[in-house]
Amino acid sequence: MKQRILKGIPAAPGISVGKAFLFDTHEITQIIKRPILEEAVIGEVKRFKETLNKTRNEILKIKDKISKEIGAEHGEIFNAHLLVLEDSMLIDEVITRVKKEHLSAEYVFQEVLKKYIKAFTRIDDEYLKERMSDINDVGRRILKNLIGAKHDSLSELKVPVIVIAYDLSPSDTASMHKDKVTAFATDIGGRTSHTAIMAKSLEIPAVVGLEEITSSVKNGDTVIVDGNNGLVIIHPAQETIRDYEHQKKGFEERERSLFGLRDLPAETPDGHKVEIVANIEMPEEVPSIIYHGAQGIGLYRTEYFYMNRADLPTEEEHYEAYKSVAQKMAPHSVIIRTLDLGGDKFLSHLEVPHEMNPFLGWRAIRFCLARPDIFKVQLRAILKASAHGNLKVMYPMISGLEELRQANAILKEVKEELKSKNTPFDDNIQVGVMIEIPSAAIISDLLAKEVDFFSIGTNDLIQYSIAVDRVNEKIAYLYEPTHPGVLRLIKRIIENGHNAGIWVGICGEMAGEPELVPILLGLGMNEFSMSSALIPEIKRIIRSLSMAQAKEIAERALSFSTGREVEEFAMAKLKEILPEAELK
Repeated sequence: MKQRILKGIPAAPGISVGKAFLFDTHEITQIIKRPILEEAVIGEVKRFKETLNKTRNEILKIKDKISKEIGAEHGEIFNAHLLVLEDSMLIDEVITRVKKEHLSAEYVFQEVLKKYIKAFTRIDDEYLKERMSDINDVGRRILKNLIGAKHDSLSELKVPVIVIAYDLSPSDTASMHKDKVTAFATDIGGRTSHTAIMAKSLEIPAVVGLEEITSSVKNGDTVIVDGNNGLVIIHPAQETIRDYEHQKKGFEERERSLFGLRDLPAETPDGHKVEIVANIEMPEEVPSIIYHGAQGIGLYRTEYFYMNRADLPTEEEHYEAYKSVAQKMAPHSVIIRTLDLGGDKFLSHLEVPHEMNPFLGWRAIRFCLARPDIFKVQLRAILKASAHGNLKVMYPMISGLEELRQANAILKEVKEELKSKNTPFDDNIQVGVMIEIPSAAIISDLLAKEVDFFSIGTNDLIQYSIAVDRVNEKIAYLYEPTHPGVLRLIKRIIENGHNAGIWVGICGEMAGEPELVPILLGLGMNEFSMSSALIPEIKRIIRSLSMAQAKEIAERALSFSTGREVEEFAMAKLKEILPEAELK
């Protein structure tokens, strides 16, 4: 058969060549409308409640298994599943309808579930849409338990396969064994889905968002999953297989060779040093970033504490997490970004209204300034934890001086509170801002006078500067990190920071793009913060060119008129610097 290539979203790096296994994760076939007698209603409600308990126990077992095997933070993913089982609105609606309509629990539950899922599909938000998979996963499990159907499990595979599915739930992914599932590919999903997160942890190559993979592949078909470039090749030609086997061998050898750089400094041959640090979401990631050679943490996203729970995190929870990370990373610094979560992503108990455009709405520092009660809990915990290591505070989404001054005023209040109680903390803790809004970039000379550092959040800076929705597939081609306007803003931010005597870092995806590192280095970037797996490669690039070369590359890049010209130039220069490297 003729070779066919599908393009999706790279979810986890690596290459695998093997036989396809279609894993059916679609909804259960339509359950028929089955009436029940009046005297059977009480028993039907009891059966439904017992099924919920059975499902809860199954999920708790899965949570325990995944926590032991790949880390407690991944086990926490299943808290969202447990919350669905405790959703009183959903449960009460099912029970009420069973009593009122005298219909079977499985039929009523399926109807209610459909209503919930339909509501989620109307929400124009990538994160919330991906949480729909939690409801789907739990719903499928409850329905199967209600009708006594068998649960399919990837743990029962006998031979190595590449799993092909419409979607994979966290519990599906949790049941995988690396020696049996060599890769997977799905129709739906995004980079922030639980499936993608767990694939990276399991180090299984994965491509998601392929749209038509399940309708294009049959059981036993030979496929290639290229997790580096987001490709799946169906019925590959022998020449393609040989090429990918060679690429796979090269990828694995390259990973081993790069590992040797983990303890070396990020220093150019002519003696210019920069810091290579990591982005993290959870304290459990610290061993991995140390393993990959991070010199600190440049972005500690704290939204994790607020997700998948029905209450607000306590000050003690924050404190213990920050203290643990500070102690493990000492003497290296840890930059804690204060809450950067929008109103659209809070649980309903906070009564935050849905917004038409949450990316430009009541989020991040705007929310914190409006809710100082929540903000102060986090700031107190950060300050108290600063007594145990080298912590820094960073405010997200600052658009002007007034927001910065208001945030610092609240920080000062918290400091005074702690002093009055003789609570130890670092009174000289460094305070910085993320530069991710064009207005902040333009007045970065003013902001630089009132902070200790800048960290450029290029993901949003690019989105806001070019007016491109990053999750909109129709205009994804316009999302250009190499756009001349973006490069000029970055240059301005760095120069204004340095003129004021502060250091400037970058914590967006650009920091880990190999071809862009020489440009950023040449512009004077002091710190690069990225996913830990990328650290060895970025170190190698920095150790392979002089600062004089980097400045020359940056100057030339700024002379081009289009992003495409910059990108082509950057790729050509990287091949000159590392001619032996396997570049995308």
